[in-house]
Amino acid sequence: MVLQKEPAGAVLWGYKDSAAAIMMFLYRENHLVWKVVSEEEGRSEIWKIVLNPMPAGGPYEIVIWHQDNGEMTNVTLEDVYFGDVWLCSGQSNMEMTVSQIFNASEELEEASQFPLVRLFTASLVQSKRELHDLSGITLQWSIPTAKNLGHGDFSYFSAVCWLFGRYLFKTLKYPIGLVESCWGGTPIEAWSSKRVLHECGIFNTTEGASSSYLDSGPKDPSVLWNAMIHPLLNMTIQGVIWYQGEANTVMNTDLYNCTFPALIEDWRKAFFEGSHGETEQDFPFGFVQISTDRQMQLDDSFPRIRWHQTADYGYVPNQKMPNTFMAVAMDLCDDESPYGSIHPRDKQSVAHRLYLGALALAYGKKGATFQGPYPEKVELVAASGLLNVIFGEHIELRHSDNKTFEVCCAQQKQCQWVPAAIASSSFDTVTLHNLACPKSTLGLRYAWMEWPCKYKHCPVYSRHSSLPAPPFITFSHNNPGWVLS
Repeated sequence: MVLQKEPAGAVLWGYKDSAAAIMMFLYRENHLVWKVVSEEEGRSEIWKIVLNPMPAGGPYEIVIWHQDNGEMTNVTLEDVYFGDVWLCSGQSNMEMTVSQIFNASEELEEASQFPLVRLFTASLVQSKRELHDLSGITLQWSIPTAKNLGHGDFSYFSAVCWLFGRYLFKTLKYPIGLVESCWGGTPIEAWSSKRVLHECGIFNTTEGASSSYLDSGPKDPSVLWNAMIHPLLNMTIQGVIWYQGEANTVMNTDLYNCTFPALIEDWRKAFFEGSHGETEQDFPFGFVQISTDRQMQLDDSFPRIRWHQTADYGYVPNQKMPNTFMAVAMDLCDDESPYGSIHPRDKQSVAHRLYLGALALAYGKKGATFQGPYPEKVELVAASGLLNVIFGEHIELRHSDNKTFEVCCAQQKQCQWVPAAIASSSFDTVTLHNLACPKSTLGLRYAWMEWPCKYKHCPVYSRHSSLPAPPFITFSHNNPGWVLS
């Protein structure tokens, strides 16, 4: 396994007879490195030991002795390394295995080259009450192999989680532990504690929730928080990556701007308290802004979820979502995916975009770009019928799609969205033909559709990082960045 390295102390925990003493010995190359006696002796049936902060590396051997009435028994943990531990959670796009993605054969063949990226998968279990231990383990702590990474469709191990960890290992050069706890077809409500749902005004999430997105997984309130997250709270972790949201395009869609930020803060508090303060209270939390689906829905639930994933800011980190990073995935569409277009196979790009965010937020790499261009100013030139969208960095215009940008035209106090064609672009500006309503424009939006562009061919990307601009929506009455002339 991999345990969290310094500056945090890893936590080990278990169960004992109430009067028993627990002693732990840490060895490296048969030399005793550290010895500790559990403080819970004689007081509790649960023991917990916080290790001294350990540098990255290994292997170590941990021997835990149970002493009760002069009788000694022990458990030995071998091949233990210290590094960074990341939890990977969400629904089916996190659950997809390496055998289901592009270049699967090559990826599986290379897996054995990374024995210090260790894998663990919790079993699919739900519970009406909070559990203190996992009811099942699908994959015990393991070294990556073709079998572990391509065991079966939507089984173990997560392709996004694995690729993210592999990218980190290549850069950091020390062990990475990956803990997968995800379930396809599940809404955020199942992964949230009751206190989070009540905070957002949700008391019963099952009514009216009927969709193929939800058929394969539980949707009752808190049942996966109880069984698949709560048992992990003692663990010291570096951070979390999350890929979920598709199920909420048909369920409590417009509450996601509350439920998602609340879940992040709740998980942070719970892991901090469960690990005796060893997991950082504001640990980095990365997520994938959901991709695409050929459902041709009549509403705009997909772009609304993408927007709500950012707490309606359009970018992260922000005031409601500090220390978060986002991988935009709306341009990674896959109409020919054998698993349905909602399951695009390019998980390498998803994981790499998450990795860039982790480098910047979790590891403090200066100058690291992890999000595509975002507009800083909208200049409406009524006289010429032009509208300038000015971004905060140098941009690359890959495609002059005449439908991706839309303006909101005032019509009897209502908003009518009309496409605005791209007229030209410069190093930081896209100029639109605003012919529909040059004098009555109320707003502007970008990529506000379920399937906004072809694969990696949305209009606006970062010239420096090739990352796509995220979707956005803005209105003149509440955005100081609007300039009218």
